[in-house]
Amino acid sequence: MIKEKGILFVLSGPSGVGKGTVRKELFERKNELKYSISMTTRDKRPGEQEGVDYFYRTRDEFEHLIKQNKLLEYAKYVNNYYGTPKEYVEKMIEAGHDVFLEIEVQGALQVKENFPGGVFIFLLPPSLDELRSRIVNRGTESEKVVLNRLNAAREEIELMDAYDYVVVNDDIDRAVTKVQSIIQSEHLKRERVAKQYKKLLEVAER
Repeated sequence: MIKEKGILFVLSGPSGVGKGTVRKELFERKNELKYSISMTTRDKRPGEQEGVDYFYRTRDEFEHLIKQNKLLEYAKYVNNYYGTPKEYVEKMIEAGHDVFLEIEVQGALQVKENFPGGVFIFLLPPSLDELRSRIVNRGTESEKVVLNRLNAAREEIELMDAYDYVVVNDDIDRAVTKVQSIIQSEHLKRERVAKQYKKLLEVAER
């Protein structure tokens, strides 16, 4: 029997759509998933651990990795770099683990360019009115920021065609169940199963 490789699953969607909530609930149900650990140049905070919360690197080290194309995606926030290390994801997948990455839309598009074999899931709000309500209910955003986020959401929804699946987050429980179904169905895809059987046949013929 040949061990099946893992798959990279990327969950993305507009700010306020509930990506973090869906990811948290999914991990409570499906423990064998590995969460993709990000790399950052920001200082380690009290209680944080290397390789658990983040991979911590200096600015020079991070920029060297960018030049070597060793990040699936990266961005700069508040003068610090954040990114997804390619080597960690590849090691987990080779070991047979599914890796789950929750990320903003622009980052997901970078990942798709660098790791086209991933499975890309777009989390969609039931409506822009509902998305606005969710952002407003956070109570942390000004009216101007809310409008900017909604405009950005409209633009990001237009990028939906770059994804493999779309899940409407009208109900957390339903949305998570749909994501679980996607994970299961991807492992049953003919092309993935066929690769494993071809390897078994090659071994049998020796």
